[in-house]
Amino acid sequence: MKRELLIMFFICFAFKISAQSVDPLIAKDSEAQTIWVDSIMKNMTLDEKIGQLFMVQAYSNKDEKHADFITKMIKEYHVGNLIFMQGTPEKQAELNNRYQDAAKVPLMIGFDGEWGLDMRLKNTYRFPWNMTLGAIRNDSLIKELGVHLGKHCKRLGIHINFAPVVDINTNPKNPIIGNRSFGENKENVTQKAIAFTQGMQSEGVLANAKHFPGHGDTASDSHHTLPVLNFDIARLDSVELYPYKKVFDAGIASVMTAHLSIPSLESDKRLPTSLSKNVVTNLLQQKLGFLGLVITDGLNMKGAANYATSAEINLAAIQAGNDLLLIPQDIPATVNIIKKAIELKTLTEERVDFSVRKILNAKYWAGLHKYKPIILDGIAKDLNAIEDELLHRELVKNSLTVVKDINGNLPISNLEKRKIAYVKLGDDSSIDFVKMLKNYGKVDVVSDENLDGIIKKLKPYNLVIVGFHKSNLNPWKSYKFKDKDLVWLQEIARKNNVILDVFTSPYSLLQLNTFKHIEGIIVSYQNSKLAQELSAQLIFGAFGAKGKLPVSIKNEFREGHGLMTSSLSRFEYTIPEAANMSSLKLKKIDSLAEIILSKKMAPGFQVFAARRGKVVLNKSYGYHTEKKLLKVKNNDVYDLASLTKILASLPLLMKAEEEQKINLNEKLQDLLPSFKGSNKASVSVRETLSHFGKLKAWIPFYKGTQDTVTHKNLPIFYRKEKLKNYSVKVAQNLYLKNSYKDSIYKHIREAEQREEAGYKYSDLGYYIFKEALEREYNKPLNTLVDKNIYQPLGANRTSYLPLQKFPKDEIVPTENDDYYRNQLLHGDVHDMGAAMLGGVGGHAGLFSNANDVAKIMQMYLQKGFYGGKRYLNTATLDKFNYRYFSDKKVRRGLGFDKPQLNPEIKATCGCVSDESFGHSGFTGTYTWADPKSGLVYVFLSNRVYPTMKNTSLLTNNIRTEIQQIIQDSILD
Repeated sequence: MKRELLIMFFICFAFKISAQSVDPLIAKDSEAQTIWVDSIMKNMTLDEKIGQLFMVQAYSNKDEKHADFITKMIKEYHVGNLIFMQGTPEKQAELNNRYQDAAKVPLMIGFDGEWGLDMRLKNTYRFPWNMTLGAIRNDSLIKELGVHLGKHCKRLGIHINFAPVVDINTNPKNPIIGNRSFGENKENVTQKAIAFTQGMQSEGVLANAKHFPGHGDTASDSHHTLPVLNFDIARLDSVELYPYKKVFDAGIASVMTAHLSIPSLESDKRLPTSLSKNVVTNLLQQKLGFLGLVITDGLNMKGAANYATSAEINLAAIQAGNDLLLIPQDIPATVNIIKKAIELKTLTEERVDFSVRKILNAKYWAGLHKYKPIILDGIAKDLNAIEDELLHRELVKNSLTVVKDINGNLPISNLEKRKIAYVKLGDDSSIDFVKMLKNYGKVDVVSDENLDGIIKKLKPYNLVIVGFHKSNLNPWKSYKFKDKDLVWLQEIARKNNVILDVFTSPYSLLQLNTFKHIEGIIVSYQNSKLAQELSAQLIFGAFGAKGKLPVSIKNEFREGHGLMTSSLSRFEYTIPEAANMSSLKLKKIDSLAEIILSKKMAPGFQVFAARRGKVVLNKSYGYHTEKKLLKVKNNDVYDLASLTKILASLPLLMKAEEEQKINLNEKLQDLLPSFKGSNKASVSVRETLSHFGKLKAWIPFYKGTQDTVTHKNLPIFYRKEKLKNYSVKVAQNLYLKNSYKDSIYKHIREAEQREEAGYKYSDLGYYIFKEALEREYNKPLNTLVDKNIYQPLGANRTSYLPLQKFPKDEIVPTENDDYYRNQLLHGDVHDMGAAMLGGVGGHAGLFSNANDVAKIMQMYLQKGFYGGKRYLNTATLDKFNYRYFSDKKVRRGLGFDKPQLNPEIKATCGCVSDESFGHSGFTGTYTWADPKSGLVYVFLSNRVYPTMKNTSLLTNNIRTEIQQIIQDSILD
């Protein structure tokens, strides 16, 4: 007895007395609230009042027998509140309406949705765990999360969500809180709890601070036993109770009492704090002045259930000062024991009234005085909105934490100097991480059953990304490394330049004995799809790192530590709404795709769209050919045809112009002395690039190597196998005589010029530019552009001569050629002239996928800058993206195509700005960029399959129709 009095004395004087200045359960229209509450209470029997104290467990995945049981509890025992557990939102909504119809007083519906309704319900949205949120330093995002969860709860008829967890997780071995906590820093935990609460309660949903007086420093789980906290009152006041006092002041509506044994607060070590009057009444309500709803933790948990019988526990909880019994067991016996206690005067009806009034106030505050059934239509859509994913992305982006970066690996730059490998550790999937990494450059997945094998395979690489992937099923799943993984990690790190990316709790790093050999460490917190994708984007500099560790990792990395990294202006891969575009409108492309495929305009194709550096669409449709053996994948490469002009020749020409190696006013005879005395000698570079030089459109050089009657290739020019003098590969088993290149240039020199001045699109100038560039730099065109543009850009899926670089099944065929090469062109360039130059032409020959084409176009859009590197000067891009002969009705810039001047010519959709630029290709390719809208669009197809006579894609203006859809999807 003396000890009990001593504890009460300490509680009275040791804790700083605090009180909520305003009752959080009082609504704005408090007079109307009082009238409503009084009108109900005055007509209530004692049994009905007792029924309001219960919040019974209900499921939406159980049978009719369970539903009947719940209905019985409501009708016969007047149960006033339900907590829904596992099931589906549609079924819960249906049952909710059914149970509300059975209730005399509207039911208050509770839910355990710490990270969203997904905590209990299938097919609902899952936001990150609190530990992930603890890494975020922008608390307005946490408030927004509270708003979203509040809206979800409201939509499903939930009035109280048992969140946020405000426990300070100072014990890494805590088996039940851990990832559910915002971290170990009391200020960080407090501010996030307040922000979350403000957001959720702004939507009319009661928040709940749990688990009072603090479950963060326990080593056991109250679901299974009664955890013990052996801390003195001073420690409890300064740490565990700190966030509760602050959230009380901020107006949180309810608190959950935990099943703990805390001897400094309750002398009976067997008595859980949830059943202790010292804790629930003396400390929580009197000394801390909490005026809101006091709710027990689940009374089916072993931390409470082992204390006495269910009815005795329930009575003890009310006597201790709780208002609401969560998941009480044995309702009939509990009603009887409470009534018996009132008879024996160990409990008064006034005490019951006190809690019932608070519960009814909470119901009014949550809008139950004007209850309406849940609308069943559209629930799935409303609970999985685009806005939810937008927020989720921002939460994850802001949480990603760079813990270490001693070699400046992050973000990865200078891709031309990197040879990157990825090694997976852990027992969960890494598919989305690897897939996203590969969007930025060449990343090889390296694996082996043995450590020695891994070490040997990693020798050629100068950067190894190690991903540690653990289950994201729930926050209680193990985050620990297996011994084998620890050994492999340290040995790989000892011999390689390593970035370790941890897709699980930061506590996993506690197992590492040393971080000495690991150059870079990222904590991504969870192994969700979004965490994997966004972490990969962070690594390559799509955006910078902002996160800070919410917990300490030994003395190596303290809580609050996190390195800031910069953006390298690389693509960010996201959803349309993140770029202020409409997903719904973009889906019209899918409908158009069905038409393209059904009408055989092309067997397959890729479509890409980005806005303001954010990729919103990167999708493949159809198959490689009509045989439908291989589906088109995003990494498959297409023959780009004339896109080669602006993606290969033009960037080199612009660079040469910057370096004053080529002048736009130079004449072709200055570029190639062999053109002196020709009818093209005085044509300028500017005129040629603008297609204003009177050059013929093209010359069918191959016909000069064929019999004029049979149209068969003449043996004097070709061999079936590569020989010393026949080494120019035209196609499979077809090699052209080496000396014929001279004939090609002779044909160009001697070709008649058009008599009429004006615009005429021509390939011929690019034959000249190719030769001039190769002479100037003393290297082949393909080597020049690969080294200077594609490698540093991370455009590893872009190449001339693709069969030398890619597996054949990753190259989309073009045409069944029956006029020259007499074979299916599969990996060999379609353009005949480029083929006769060995596959490398200034005008054609390049292969790529839509993603890589877009990188080059984005570099142009960013005025020559991409991935932390400047390729071209701003002034250069402006100079080349300009019409020099618009007064002559020439729409072209220098190399770049531009919007039509004649509305009858469909160069674009007619919906782009005059500043925009791009190009189209004969094989069914197209790309366009618009500085005004920030759009980059790419369309790649093999419309020439089975033959080039297949022109319906062109005649139906499909490429520009899709461009129009993309433009129309912009929301601003």
